[in-house]
Amino acid sequence: MVFFCQMSSWVLPTLLKTYPMPRLQQLPPVFRCLIFTTSDQCAKPVDPKAILPGATTFSSRDRDEGIRETRVGKGYSSPRPFNLFAAGASKRRSMPHKAIEEAEHPILRKQTLFPPDKPLSAEEWEKLMGEYEGKKKFEDVMFDQMITYNSPIDVAKSLLAAVANRDGDIGYNLLLKYLVLCVSQECTEEIYDVYDILKARFKILETSGYGLLIRGLSGSQRWREALSLLEEVKKIMTPSKGNYGDCIRGAFLNQEINLACKLFHEMLAQDLIPNLDTLQVFFDTGKSVKDDSLKTELLHILSYLRDNQVYPGETLMQSIKQWFESIPGENWKGNLTTIKNSGQCPSCNQTLESINLSPEEYNILKEKIMKDVIQGTDTFRKTTPQELEEFQTYVNRCPPFDIVIDGLNVARVSSKCNPSQTLLDVVNYLAQQNLRLLVLGRKHMLKTSRQWDRNNMVAVQKKADFFFTENISEDDPFLLYAALHSGSHCRFVTRDLLRDHKACLSDSLTRRLFFKWQRGHQMVLSNYTPRKRIKFESVLHYDTIVQTTGNTWHIPYDDNFLERSSYEVPTKWLCLQQK
Repeated sequence: MVFFCQMSSWVLPTLLKTYPMPRLQQLPPVFRCLIFTTSDQCAKPVDPKAILPGATTFSSRDRDEGIRETRVGKGYSSPRPFNLFAAGASKRRSMPHKAIEEAEHPILRKQTLFPPDKPLSAEEWEKLMGEYEGKKKFEDVMFDQMITYNSPIDVAKSLLAAVANRDGDIGYNLLLKYLVLCVSQECTEEIYDVYDILKARFKILETSGYGLLIRGLSGSQRWREALSLLEEVKKIMTPSKGNYGDCIRGAFLNQEINLACKLFHEMLAQDLIPNLDTLQVFFDTGKSVKDDSLKTELLHILSYLRDNQVYPGETLMQSIKQWFESIPGENWKGNLTTIKNSGQCPSCNQTLESINLSPEEYNILKEKIMKDVIQGTDTFRKTTPQELEEFQTYVNRCPPFDIVIDGLNVARVSSKCNPSQTLLDVVNYLAQQNLRLLVLGRKHMLKTSRQWDRNNMVAVQKKADFFFTENISEDDPFLLYAALHSGSHCRFVTRDLLRDHKACLSDSLTRRLFFKWQRGHQMVLSNYTPRKRIKFESVLHYDTIVQTTGNTWHIPYDDNFLERSSYEVPTKWLCLQQK
């Protein structure tokens, strides 16, 4: 058997013809790394000065840098001010806890194979295989590392040759890992080689194989073969949004605008949410191609972002801005800004859409909450129908409330303060504003104890209406019913995000309405010092969605450096004005 260090593109097909591939059903499953290593972004190459000519091992550092000791001051502590729904809020809240965990539980040191920086001979690879003591196969681990460190293709080819020399064939799994490297580096000829081999030997592939080939071929001269692979996938399953996105990119690269739009609408019909880089291809194309049908499509995409509360990242936002500014004769100008609490844009002085639901939207949400949450089966696991009926009768008999308070949640806002005192302070603060209050509690709060001072609880009941549920009852459905029944003016106080109840809603429209209503009505206690200071976060007055007045567009976008949870909204905006 002849081995070599430098390989040309014809060697791999020859090698694989010499050593036949095993049948697909006899092959091991494809590793998960193939799913997330097929993006356009390549891993940062390893510093050549840090490695030896051969493969070596290294110990990873402890991640103890940047960990700061969290010090707690004397006296009562209060939660740090934050906006519950602002991008990055959950990350900021969790940072101190994570820092402490990392300090107390340093990462275990792991031995990791380091790929060589140049091709090796079969004998050199065999020597390294013999020294390897890991549980997984050497070649699998080494290829994973080559993908991570974006190793040169010739290095990967030399390992394939060594495996073929040892085993007499190259497994499907290993060939697919090689394909990952080829696709990430856009090695077109090598992608063609692997594609031709797989097409000749297998009637069908599995998901990651199709995905890799579609991505690799879509940007090449053989891009139409990616469309053929997409059709093959459709016979087996629904193609992924990545599959569609790659084919759309290939169509745009070859000026097939109508085909790209057709694929896009086909993807949306499958309820697939397009990747942001797919949307960016549309706007990037729109900057250079002046076509009325494409312009209509781009405006449709902006409507899609609005209707589905999809937020572009900074890169897509810049593409949208540049496209608007490139439209001939329309004189658009874009500025980056933040919106005032009042809802006014400081860039154009336009007031954004209100966060309040329309009467029609409010009625839809109220009926859905009643059906899916209040009367849903999840509620009755902790709440009896009799108790719920008793509460509904109670609320219906009372005048509408201005604020509904989750008593137990509010009382526990500070771990170092007596819960009944906290609840009394909050109720006193709100009662001074001549608001009609309903406090939801549990029956154990009426039993005198160190936590539930009898005098405090009597004082609370003089300032507000009260309803006490059984100790095992789920009180959130009661809160939702009372707030919605009281009308659109009624707000509620809790630090609970209510995500479980949002998930109970049966359709996406109602879930969006719920989130909109929640952001405009939920009051969050963000700063509390017993008997001295109470501060609530400002409730949003404007809706955080893409919106237009015809001669203005306002588009919220994600900050690249800020981690946003799914229930949070961006705080940065693109303001577009037509001068």
